[in-house]
Parts: sequence; structure tokens; C-alpha cells
Amino acid sequence: MLRRNIRLRKEYLYKKSKESQENTMYEKKRKIREALESQKHLPTEIRGNERDKLLHEIEMEDDLTKLPHSHIDDEYALAKYQDPKVLVTSSRDPSQRLLQFVKEVRLLVPGAKRLNRGNTVIKELVKVCHEHNFTDLIILHEHKGEPDGMILSHFPFGPTVCFGISNVILRHDIKGKVDPMSEMYPHLIFHNFSTPLGKRLAEVLKHLFPMPKVDSKRVMTFANQNDYIVFRHHNYEKEEKDKVKLLEVGPRFDLKPFQISLGTLDQPEAPIEWVLRPYMNTAKRRKAF
Repeated sequence: MLRRNIRLRKEYLYKKSKESQENTMYEKKRKIREALESQKHLPTEIRGNERDKLLHEIEMEDDLTKLPHSHIDDEYALAKYQDPKVLVTSSRDPSQRLLQFVKEVRLLVPGAKRLNRGNTVIKELVKVCHEHNFTDLIILHEHKGEPDGMILSHFPFGPTVCFGISNVILRHDIKGKVDPMSEMYPHLIFHNFSTPLGKRLAEVLKHLFPMPKVDSKRVMTFANQNDYIVFRHHNYEKEEKDKVKLLEVGPRFDLKPFQISLGTLDQPEAPIEWVLRPYMNTAKRRKAF
């Protein structure tokens, strides 16, 4: 198992290193396509055998193969063929409030498993995920009894996303009667994730959940408000033809992403894809996602 993981990791890193070359070739093909469509001369910087080779490749391409390949495609390549399998755990020596929050997060994700952390170190957690074919690991942290952080790591190649958590309201803290937690696969709503970083985060979050059935009455909303991801969980009922009644199930919380790395949780040397820089002069005017 260890040798297999090392081999797969090397193959992934090799494919990722080829991305820059593929992007360069894609840019040259794009210039040739534009010249052919506008009936202009081909770019002078593309000559000889390279031009003939690119013209042949353009003739053989279709709508799928003409797009450049990305390492993100490899990260979630298996998501098309199998449902996600998520492991949820906490930091060491958790408080009762954090334990309750872990239980509720485990119920949010269909098919997720909860692990009592104990004295288990990170390398052992990652080993458990590899041995039992978990696709994602969620670790929840706290400060003075209040949940304040979440680490989401995807297996076997990454990425690993670190979130800050705020405004946590558990199910029993919501006023009024709260319906039992449904086990149906939820429909997902992602609102205002328009930038490349926002689409990247939506891609990471949506692959925690399996594909829902059409008649599912469970809805989860991830809404971007000033670079905070506001999470809400509802069941809905159709009262009349054009009216729908929303019933909040809980819990509520806000997520603030602050780092995305391209490796798994046990790889501190993994390259950083994005990191939050809140103390730059333009931070207040800049919207990340």
C-alpha cells in the first residue's frame, strides 16, 4: 500500500509538471484556430514541423480534448465513478461543544464516519484514510470551547484547504422546533462563487457530497458574503403549485478559507496554491472569490 501511494504520488507530480508545457501548446493552437477562422496568415513564430504537427492535432481534436488538462482533473478523477467517503474527527482533548459539533457535521455529510481522535497523530490519521479508502478527511478545531477551525484534506493527492469557523449555532441552539436530520442526499446551492478561486472552493466542497436524487427534499446552501462562506441547511415542502416552505434543520456556521495547498495533510512541503493575505494595503478592496 505504501509503495503504491508513493508511485501514484510521483505520477501525479509528473503530470502536474507537464501542465505548463500543455498550456503553452494550447495557447499556440488557439492562435492558429483564430487565424484560420478569420482567414488570416498563421502566426510567424509558429513555423516548420511544429506548425504542421499543431495543425494535425487541431484536426483530430474534439470539444473535450481541445481544452488543456489540469491537475484538478486528476484530484477528483474518481468522483465520477464512486461516492465520497468522508472521515470526520476533532482536535485532541475536545470539549463537549466541539464533540456535539463533530456529530452534527458527520450527519451533514451522507455516509460520513466519525472517529474519536484520542492521541492519534496526523500521520496515523492519514494512514487510516489510505487503508480504508476514505476520499476526504475533516478535522475540526476549537478555541476555549468554541469551534474555530476546519481542515479539509482530499485523498489521495490533495488539495488541503484550511478554514476558519465563526458564528457557530448548533441544532439545539436554534429557536423553535427543529426537524430531525434527514439522511437523503442533499441538493447543493453555491451562490456568488464567480472568481477562479471561488470556483475552486466550490469544487472542493461539492465533492464531499454524493449525487442527490431528483425528489430529495434536503437543501444545503453555501453563499459567499464578503469572502465568508455562509452555510445553511434546510428541508423544504411544497405547499402550493408555486410556493415552497423552508424548514431550517441546522447547524449554522460561517467559513473563512485562508490557505489551499496542493498536497495532503501529512505533506507540509506541498506547494501552496493560495493563501489569504489580510494585511496588504489593498486587502479591504479586494474580493478573493
